[in-house]
Amino acid sequence: MKAYHFLNEDMTAGSGKEKPWKVGEERTVPKPDRVVLCAYGYHSAPSWRDALKYAPGPVACIVEVSEPIAHDDTKQVSATRKLLAAKDVNKELRLFACDCTERALKRERKAGREPDERSWKAIIVSRLYANGEANLQELAAARAAARDAAWDAGDAANAAANAAWAAYAADAAANAAWAAARAAGDAAYAAEIKWQRKRLARYLDVLFADKGE
Repeated sequence: MKAYHFLNEDMTAGSGKEKPWKVGEERTVPKPDRVVLCAYGYHSAPSWRDALKYAPGPVACIVEVSEPIAHDDTKQVSATRKLLAAKDVNKELRLFACDCTERALKRERKAGREPDERSWKAIIVSRLYANGEANLQELAAARAAARDAAWDAGDAANAAANAAWAAYAADAAANAAWAAARAAGDAAYAAEIKWQRKRLARYLDVLFADKGE
């Protein structure tokens, strides 16, 4: 069955000591009868947004897995996993983080709570950085300013600071999405997660489709 997964930039997994993966490679754990969710086996997720929660790095992977032995709402574990396609999606993850954050800030504005200008600036600089139009120092400065603003604000401001995470796009995206969902409140939380799943899929599905994968 088709599923989704993330790897580090060097194609290694986030845990364990396996060698880097190669596209087209299939692996089966040495002890298939001992596969346990969150403990042992090859993990994957049913959507890009779910996989992002556990991403160690920015390499998005489409995988084929054997019948899951165990699963919960956001992840599953199998004895066998085959890497069908993989792409570095640093840019797409940063843009996704910005989209999530912008929604959170607009929600605050609509509620009559105008976000700090530093929060808006973090989104602008992060988008520029994703498109190669700002440098790492500018991104770090924007994040620091947004983080200062977040001390006196709520989850929407935290989402803005997370969107400008200076080092790791996967962390930026995961943390910004989480903060934006929290900012939506209990009543809109499920709807926000649904929107995030569609938004991230739009970025990544198109990216893979453009390459014929």
